[in-house]
Amino acid sequence: MANRNIVIDAITKIEGNAGLEVVVEDGAVKDLRFKITDYRRFLTVAARGKRTVAVPSFLSRICGTCSVSHLFASLMAIESAQGIEVTEQTRTLRRLAYDGLMIRDHALHLYFFVLPDVLGVDSIFDIPDDPGSLGHTLLRDSFDIKRLGTDISNAVAGAAIHAPLPTVGGFLRNPDQTKFPDLATRLEAVRPQVLRGIEAFLEWDASLVRNSDYLCLRNDERFDFLEGDVLNSNGERVSESRFADYLQYVRIPHSQAEGYRFSDTQEDYLVGALARINLSRDILHPRTRADAADALSAFPSDNIYHNNLAQAVEVLHCVDEAIDILNTIRVADEGPVRDPARSGRGVALIEAPRGLLCHSATVSDEGIVEDYDVVVPTAQNQINIENDLRYHFERNLDKDDDSLKLDAEGIIRAYDPCMSCATNFLKMDLTRR
Repeated sequence: MANRNIVIDAITKIEGNAGLEVVVEDGAVKDLRFKITDYRRFLTVAARGKRTVAVPSFLSRICGTCSVSHLFASLMAIESAQGIEVTEQTRTLRRLAYDGLMIRDHALHLYFFVLPDVLGVDSIFDIPDDPGSLGHTLLRDSFDIKRLGTDISNAVAGAAIHAPLPTVGGFLRNPDQTKFPDLATRLEAVRPQVLRGIEAFLEWDASLVRNSDYLCLRNDERFDFLEGDVLNSNGERVSESRFADYLQYVRIPHSQAEGYRFSDTQEDYLVGALARINLSRDILHPRTRADAADALSAFPSDNIYHNNLAQAVEVLHCVDEAIDILNTIRVADEGPVRDPARSGRGVALIEAPRGLLCHSATVSDEGIVEDYDVVVPTAQNQINIENDLRYHFERNLDKDDDSLKLDAEGIIRAYDPCMSCATNFLKMDLTRR
């Protein structure tokens, strides 16, 4: 078989910039490099020396797409370092705002980036303008779903991107509860559209099955993105304080992002919606479990394309949870909890749309951030993505280059990677003699 050099300079329909290089010699994959090419940004280093109250909104700038994830993880890390216990109302409002984020973020990825793969077209601009076609209907659905997620975030956090109201200890201003009944009514109305999306992704027959280990946050009381212990495929639980030791940092020379393996087994692993539904589908909202039963019967799954089906199910869960919160919460007039500054280190683990997100902060007794670190989902998935691609190429070298490139982009897109998050780090050893 002829030698081949397959190159994708810029993978389309993902967050940020990445490429792929594959070298084939004598009928075998000799080298494969998934290259995250966004420029490195050093926001965690720039956080040093800032007052704790200023850091969360600063670090939300790591990503425009999931800025609320970085904002909440940073708030919780600072609160942990300072020993601040937020009120039950703050915890509930954060869950509600996070439901809005998940609805908006998943809808963006599923309908704008992945739907063209499902329909076999190049982009949403190629979907026929025919009200009777499924593509046209799903695309119209996406506008309603995504807008509703944005409106929930606006009502609770002040904005869907770089939200100004959440702060250390609570909220700077409580939401206007008179807006809640209308949001609940609209969420109820959008459920059939969400269910139509779940059915579309369930019927999509794309498949790449490779055994992976999974890692996600699990709260045994409910399906939760913000609170719980880390759970792996073997049922082992990892506390926030042990998380950094549980992972092994891997420097990847051809990528601008770091990678991770399990420190004990040296194995790759996967984080994200597929991990969450595989390991925690039993505690989804009861209405979600009932109405998405056919889709949930596909799990547990090792098919990476089912990450998108899992995202579609999570949209429904967030809709159902948000309806409950909006119909039951009674917002009291309370301000953020403030305690005197103290020295300490705090770690927060939450589920970003793309998987586990860890923020850790070391704070001085004057309330100044001395050190900060972030571990993001796409960095954790990077080695798994590369191994999935190698697995696929090794078994499909009889295909032509264009088909292999199309397959590769679909596999990478299924992960919903975010390169902007992945390139926010700085780990450097400097020796001067």
